[in-house]
Amino acid sequence: MQMARKVGVVGLGHVGTAVANYLLFNGFTDELVLIDTNEKKLNAEATDFADAMANLNAHTKITVNDYQALKDADVVISALGNIGLQKDNKKHDRFVELAFNQQAAKEVGTKVKEAGFNGVFVSISNPCDVITALYQKFTGLPTDQVIGTGTLLDSARMKKAVAEVLQVDPRSVSGYNLGEHGNSQFTAWSTVQVFDQPITKLADQNSALNLNDLSEKVRAGGYTVYHGKHYTNYGIAAAAVHLTNAILSDSHEELPASYYHPEYETYVSSPIIVGKKGVVKEIKLDLTADERDKFAESAKYIKERFEKAYAELTA
Repeated sequence: MQMARKVGVVGLGHVGTAVANYLLFNGFTDELVLIDTNEKKLNAEATDFADAMANLNAHTKITVNDYQALKDADVVISALGNIGLQKDNKKHDRFVELAFNQQAAKEVGTKVKEAGFNGVFVSISNPCDVITALYQKFTGLPTDQVIGTGTLLDSARMKKAVAEVLQVDPRSVSGYNLGEHGNSQFTAWSTVQVFDQPITKLADQNSALNLNDLSEKVRAGGYTVYHGKHYTNYGIAAAAVHLTNAILSDSHEELPASYYHPEYETYVSSPIIVGKKGVVKEIKLDLTADERDKFAESAKYIKERFEKAYAELTA
């Protein structure tokens, strides 16, 4: 008999609501626990979801603001944040949310630990890599059971950008953006292929395929959306649910995500095999020397900021 699938979503803003909607409307979970400090909005969202239930193809039990209900959850997703802090952010730096989110990570992580949760914790909250590392500390979970969405979204943006130039389906593009989910990320072009052709070979044959221009387009992708509607939600929600479904189904799918790299002593994104208990296996990439240097520099950037944040929270 299949066990009921249970997912918690902490933070019901634009992103958390999109995640919950995606899970609910597609019948991806049997039980959904929704948590937010804004009880009025939370109850409104839960009521709206309940109103939709009779017209959906699957039934989902919804629970609100009960941390104890997370004890036997398979996955808990952190979607909390304060996107309003990005309003005057000229440098497009996700670290403007750090002060707010680091305190929230301590509070939520502690409550999740007290509830006895022992599933996989998935963090979306920005700056993704640092907040994911903080969640690992405050939940007390093994590093393999705490994962950030990291560059899963950035890799999707890269596939979209390449696909638009070559007029193919983005799912026909493979490869990765690596490093921080932020300004120090980069596209590892040595990993990118379209069908069976390396992107570097195609770029030599097609002047419209300028890899430097595409790298900048991918890096700034989220801010194009932000400037239009003052938040992003559907792209990151799809990434979070993709990662969550890989966990729930124990699919052993290869995905780029933020996880703990012992050699760099920090969370940073590169591809892993994902399963029921989180990180099943790390995928070793044959990167160029320049890509290895960029990855190391990005990891260093994350590590320094995590150490400062953690010291502040434990002082």
